Amino acid sequence: MNYSVDKSAKLICFHCGQDCPDDSIKIEDKYFCCNGCKTVYEILNQNQLCNYYNFENNPGISPSSVSDKKYDYLDEPEVIEKLVNFKDDKYASLTFYIPQMHCSSCIWLLENLYKLNSAVVLSKVNFVRKELSVRYLHEKLSLKQLVKLLASIGYEPQISLESVELKKEKYPDKHLYYKIGIAGFAFGNIMLFSFPEYFSIDVTETFLKKFFSYLNLTLALPVFFYSASDYFISAFKGLRKKIVNIDVPISLGILVLFIRSAYEILFNIGPGYFDSMTGLVFFLLIGKILQEKTYDALNFERDYKAYFPLSVTIKQNESEKSIPVSKLMIGNRILVRKNEIIPADSVLINGEAIIDYSFVTGESNPVHKVSGEIIFAGGRQIGGAIELEVIKEVSQSYLTRLWNNDTFNKSVESYFTRFSNTVSKYFTIIVLLIAFAAGGYWLTVDFKTAVHVFTSVLIVACPCALALSTPFTLGNAMRILGRNKFYLKNSSVIEEMAKVDEIVFDKTGTITESGKADIIFHGKVLTPFEQKLVKSLVRNSTHPLSKRIYDSIELNEIFPVTGFQEKFGLGISGIIYGRQVKLGSAKFVDAENLKDDSLQTKIYLSIDELVVGKFIISNSYRDGIEQVIKNLSEHYHLSLLSGDNEGERLTLENFFGKNANLNFRQSPEDKLIYVKEQQMKGKKVLMLGDGLNDAGALSKSDVGIAVTDDISNFSPACDAILHGSELKKVPQFLTYAKDSVKIIRSSFFISFLYNVLGLSFAINGLLSPLIAAVLMPLSSISVVTYATLMTNIFGKRRGLTSKLL
Repeated sequence: MNYSVDKSAKLICFHCGQDCPDDSIKIEDKYFCCNGCKTVYEILNQNQLCNYYNFENNPGISPSSVSDKKYDYLDEPEVIEKLVNFKDDKYASLTFYIPQMHCSSCIWLLENLYKLNSAVVLSKVNFVRKELSVRYLHEKLSLKQLVKLLASIGYEPQISLESVELKKEKYPDKHLYYKIGIAGFAFGNIMLFSFPEYFSIDVTETFLKKFFSYLNLTLALPVFFYSASDYFISAFKGLRKKIVNIDVPISLGILVLFIRSAYEILFNIGPGYFDSMTGLVFFLLIGKILQEKTYDALNFERDYKAYFPLSVTIKQNESEKSIPVSKLMIGNRILVRKNEIIPADSVLINGEAIIDYSFVTGESNPVHKVSGEIIFAGGRQIGGAIELEVIKEVSQSYLTRLWNNDTFNKSVESYFTRFSNTVSKYFTIIVLLIAFAAGGYWLTVDFKTAVHVFTSVLIVACPCALALSTPFTLGNAMRILGRNKFYLKNSSVIEEMAKVDEIVFDKTGTITESGKADIIFHGKVLTPFEQKLVKSLVRNSTHPLSKRIYDSIELNEIFPVTGFQEKFGLGISGIIYGRQVKLGSAKFVDAENLKDDSLQTKIYLSIDELVVGKFIISNSYRDGIEQVIKNLSEHYHLSLLSGDNEGERLTLENFFGKNANLNFRQSPEDKLIYVKEQQMKGKKVLMLGDGLNDAGALSKSDVGIAVTDDISNFSPACDAILHGSELKKVPQFLTYAKDSVKIIRSSFFISFLYNVLGLSFAINGLLSPLIAAVLMPLSSISVVTYATLMTNIFGKRRGLTSKLL
């Protein structure tokens, strides 16, 4: 491909676009301002990455000179430890702040780092935050080499060893305020110099008339070339990519006003429309500021993660208690059970750690750790309970980012996002056609009116409100649901909830409540030592029944457990001081000969292959569950999938009614098959489970909700986490999801109505460009405010919030 450079006026650097001092640095017909830019081009060319230059002319950044010793500190182990989020024998991952990131070509190049160095496994950009997340093979590429690679192509990371939060403070765009100041100054003075025109005062002095006209032209120049530059640049970049964005008609309107005004003044035809042009730019920029302020005030992104209070069990004075992960401090001793997430970088103190880092690396090969080794945040313990000491402050946003990992997300495209993108694609083209048609019509009547109509049509029409209604409605709805301890993985879950027509319940830990059940042991009297064996075993499990047995044994001494195993739907086992202990179903502990037909929940116990008795558990159902099921049955078809026997069938039939499907002795595979069968019938399935032995079914469901009482056990299998105390609000949540969809539809209608009315007034010459410039940002602000206000109103109506804003 030939990349030519125009040398007619001056030499421009092919890479960064800056002026070249001379023609001494070049490759074929490409000139460079310095050897740094030339080197970057050579690197890209050698790695067949010159598509980078197709995104726009001279997209690159001139790299600063990199001293060999500048990054030596990145070889220090303690520095690496502070910067990396994760490191194992193979991978390391961390996030850089890249302030030079400025366009789509930057994104493309940074996300193709693996082509520059094969040791880079993954590089992903968050353009809004100017962050680059990198996962790389640290044996082949050191942190120092990675940073030097980025610096060599002009994207030197801003590395800070201080708190991550300190560098995220948002500062206002000073240049935007400068542009507003210049536009406002010019607008005010041009209006002042145009008073004779406004009041039809005949200025007989030709010199003064020309002087004021040229003064207006002089004042308009910085407004046109500086204050309005963002609109022209955005429109130009869009057209280069064959995209007609919203800034195209705005730029065209400004351009028409400027050219026509300059023509009238230079050829002494009339006073021009510089007051309209400068006022238009001034109000557009004011509108941009107002939009940013409104979005910041209503922004849901910064809040919703704070409503995700993961909890962790800490050891304190030989006792164990659950605290929010946000209160975890360096030095705390924590307990992590099977299937729980490591909340912060820690050192293993006791237990056998078998860590699944698939959350972090995408690979599920378990990693064995021994006492004294570091375990990084985000790993999942798949062995027995382990004790850790926290060595690094917890980053809740990091844990939330892992939960939202694209690897585990269902690829469900939002209908409303798809619709608004389709409409926006053709919106601007239609507006341009209307503007030219209306301007052409009025040109036969009155030229001045034609210019105003053409400009007003281009300015007043705006698809922004259409694009903003969906994210702000669903985002605020997520925030309200989060306040009610219902935490969604992403906003598309709300749309899926609104489509649900089949609801599937798990029983144990979902509609039954942990901690309130009566537990009686039938069999030989257990000695204190045997009770400690049982308590030590169940301590390793997060299953609700294991937790109930643990709480029922009052002895505090805990023994170490080796060889811990948990077979979902069957039971748990382990070796304690050479004694093999099993808890579970009759089949699991070889107690088939002791089975009876009583309709009760029974957990059998064997020690050294000898069955010593059984725990009989009377289930305690959650408060209000009967009313919840009754309300849901009026609008949805309900099903129950339980791994237990039919001991509670009569009670559950009273809850669910005769039409519901009640299925008992269901294995995890059975639950998954049932969900698939319902979906094959055309059903939209929502499943409520505990996230343990029904992870497959939760993942397969259209909406999978994990119900938990301590929020210590979130999983990529689920779409949402619901605190058990709020299960009674499920009917309100589902109704609120439908309300949110209605709000989006109504905001679409408002946006459509605004554009129709605005265009009709503009076409008929009843709308000046200045009024159009005021209305355009107000339309976006009004739709965003409407979406936020209505989600709060419906939230209050459904009992989910006590205030409107």
